[in-house]
Amino acid sequence: MQLSLTKALTLLVCTLLSSATVPTKTVKRADSSQFVTTQGSKFFVNGSEFPFIGTNAYWLQALNEEQDIINTFSNISALGIKVVRTWAFNDVTEIPETGTWFQLIANGTTSINNGTNGLQKLDMIIKHAESFGIYVLLTLTNNWSPSATDNLTASIDGLKSSVQSRAVVDTFNSSRPRNFLSNDYGGMDVYVRQFGLKTHDEFYTNQTLLNAFMNYTTQIVTRYVDSPAVLAWELANDARCNSSVAASPGCVAQNITQWHSTVAQHIKSLDPNHLVSSGTQGFLCTGCQKLFPRPTSPAQPSARAVAGRRSVAKPLTKERIIRERNEQWKKTRALLPKSQQESGEGIRVRGRWISTPTKRQSDSQGVGSAFDGSQGVDSEDILGIPEIGFGSFQLFPDQNSYGPDDPSLSAFNNTLQTGINWITTQGQIAQLFDKPVSLLGFGLVTQTNAPDFVPFNSTVAPFASDTSTAVSKASSTSSASSANSTQTFGVTDSEQDTAYSSWLDAGISSGVSGLIQYQWSQGNLTTQPDTAISPNNDTTGESSNSDTTGESPNDGYSIQGVGYVDLNIQFPSLNY
Repeated sequence: MQLSLTKALTLLVCTLLSSATVPTKTVKRADSSQFVTTQGSKFFVNGSEFPFIGTNAYWLQALNEEQDIINTFSNISALGIKVVRTWAFNDVTEIPETGTWFQLIANGTTSINNGTNGLQKLDMIIKHAESFGIYVLLTLTNNWSPSATDNLTASIDGLKSSVQSRAVVDTFNSSRPRNFLSNDYGGMDVYVRQFGLKTHDEFYTNQTLLNAFMNYTTQIVTRYVDSPAVLAWELANDARCNSSVAASPGCVAQNITQWHSTVAQHIKSLDPNHLVSSGTQGFLCTGCQKLFPRPTSPAQPSARAVAGRRSVAKPLTKERIIRERNEQWKKTRALLPKSQQESGEGIRVRGRWISTPTKRQSDSQGVGSAFDGSQGVDSEDILGIPEIGFGSFQLFPDQNSYGPDDPSLSAFNNTLQTGINWITTQGQIAQLFDKPVSLLGFGLVTQTNAPDFVPFNSTVAPFASDTSTAVSKASSTSSASSANSTQTFGVTDSEQDTAYSSWLDAGISSGVSGLIQYQWSQGNLTTQPDTAISPNNDTTGESSNSDTTGESPNDGYSIQGVGYVDLNIQFPSLNY
């Protein structure tokens, strides 16, 4: 059973109201543009500051009837949510008999579908977003697009629950209808495969692919250049060197930074009205050479911007990351019972002792894959691009590592604290560059949602009830995780509430200007066979019932959006 959206949104609202450290007031500026703009590290619209809470609904275009789009926006709007992030691409390699598609990419050619099952569906989304006063963040492509032809398996790093675990799973399962999963709308690897190339990162460097993608981008951007309902153009979801198609040995962060710059310049040449953002996880490269270095004397944030928060952020370096991490771990260890500190024992997690390394961590300790450039992303360098209006990051601890675990904390508390640290770091980057930074998606899989959980780089649910076809191998990184590898995956509902509340509080206090939950769930939708909202299909793609109405896709993160009670809570400008 999924959490009720009422409960989750109540949590968001309470966090907003309880964590404000200064009295809220309406901040005005001379520019009263109907388009969302920025000033320093803040968003503005119609002359007023515009911080926001949002939600993800990548599947909006896959809804079968216009009324379903209207009902979804109506429910979202009723809870005071002002921003929805959704896919503005849908690439196919052959024209499907049913469902939505926007672009055919086949044998080195592309063509746009302007029909009723094509970009006219996106027109509906924009039209009804405008009518409900909702701003849409439109994502133009996706890093993830697994295919049966890849013939690869993927290691899902960071799969965690109350105990640490690791699984190697098959990456492809065709039982679900097209467009059910977020990674089944095409994306970078479709271009790579259909243009006869071999490595994922050629999408960023091959001029033919770049031209093809920018042609599609031109069609979308010029179509909505005058719509105030578009919050911004997001260049790509979670761009990085690797995907289900392997990266070349030569992929480096500068390749991806340059791609962002090229495409952002192209969009701004077509559309001066809307902001451009990246859509990355927020991965960093503390030692990388910068193509767009931060000015040595950045504009100082206003007194209001830093009131009630820590001092102005300092540049992010490897030495600083390791020093602050060790200081935090030392404080955590000091809270352990004295007997554990003296004996070197760890903490008890559900009756098992987890060993603790020595008190003092080595100075040679690495910063971790989120900071060392190994993902091929340097979000600081991307934020330095003049045409990039605001930065972005994501937080999915079930799938990504955002730093090493504190050996004195339980698995869940490590997840909680690592998330807080990641958000705080991104807020500091916003201060350094004097640009807004937004959390574009965050989520934790609960134990009840675990059977539906599908990693973004896969189409297989590794914890589905029938795991014989999902999990091909289970391994562990330590004897402790091996001993517990059969325990339930996911956090409890209470732990999810705690994490979301803490992360939102961290975002607000750190100056993160937009917080977008992943993802919205909508019920009572019109079904149509062989579409994302199909009859007789549950979330695993197996026949289950004969209902004539359906629910939106659930990849393990959905929060139920049907049957909620009107919260009747006002969100005046959502100032926090």
